[in-house]
Amino acid sequence: MKARSTLMMGIPNEHQLKFNSIKDAKSLWEAIENRFGGNAATKKTQRNLVKQQYENFSAPSSEILDQTFDRLQKLVSPLEILGENFSQEDVNQKFVTRMEHTCCCVEE
Repeated sequence: MKARSTLMMGIPNEHQLKFNSIKDAKSLWEAIENRFGGNAATKKTQRNLVKQQYENFSAPSSEILDQTFDRLQKLVSPLEILGENFSQEDVNQKFVTRMEHTCCCVEE
């Protein structure tokens, strides 16, 4: 029941009624995956879109470091969920490279 309750808390309010009748956590999880997970083609499209955003990631000069790093992490997390793996070193390098590019562009 605890697992089921936890899962229900993560479901947006407008979808609560659709899932409320499911009594066990395993069935609820399967229903959530079916409803929100998408099929293989959807996941591939989503992965490609987020991967492109990651590849084109840039840091505006008006943004502070924490905000920039948070935005980068918001791209990395879904990619990891969708099967892309990044080492922390790769993510850090992307961050530093984009910050260097921003600093150089601001000075010019």
